[in-house]
Amino acid sequence: MRIFQRFTLLTLTLLLSAGITGCSQKFNDVNDTLSVALFGDDDTELASDDVERLPYASLYAQVDDGPQAFMVLALAESALSLTPESPNTRTQLKWVSSDKGMLVTESGRLIKSMNLPQGNLIDTYSSQPDPLTLGLQRASTPMYWQRTIDWQPGYHFGYQLTSRFLRQDNAVIMINERPIETWHFIESVTIDALDTHYQNQFWIDGKTGKVLKSQQTLAPGLPVINMTLLKPYS
Repeated sequence: MRIFQRFTLLTLTLLLSAGITGCSQKFNDVNDTLSVALFGDDDTELASDDVERLPYASLYAQVDDGPQAFMVLALAESALSLTPESPNTRTQLKWVSSDKGMLVTESGRLIKSMNLPQGNLIDTYSSQPDPLTLGLQRASTPMYWQRTIDWQPGYHFGYQLTSRFLRQDNAVIMINERPIETWHFIESVTIDALDTHYQNQFWIDGKTGKVLKSQQTLAPGLPVINMTLLKPYS
């Protein structure tokens, strides 16, 4: 979808001029690379050297069966934790497109979206820590979770979701032209009030629990977002 495919270089220029840490590449080189990566209607795929050379966290995103787009991190914000079991603060990562579309992730989970033409996930909240935050690789992490979401179009507020995680066989995925062995989990999501269910999938680093790849449904009736992490935020 073009909402993810078309970023303006102006936005990225502002990020660079704001002094992103570790930026050592000349602007002209960045400009040339991003011109190739961010424009056009075909799938985008950067060489691993180009990904590493860019000074921002990045990922590939695909909406349903649309073209794959290259996205960079626009903003990382701290959010206060609501649960004593999880850390005091959480980091929410915001990925923005040129027409003001936004995806917000936390520990690899999509928790919000804005300005998507098909509709948006307005909010995600829970009194329990997300198993993705705790780390699915840990034996102590519960494989059961409840959360509440709001979404539009329509007035869908306060719907409770129940998730159960089930580990699958390990899977090898390609990231930056390199094969990486991952732990594969399926999250079965049920919304009793609507008598509906769907599945999300996560491919994680078996040592750190970091989500490297995912396939997530924003909400019932909204698109599936496929994401592959290229360069993590640190």
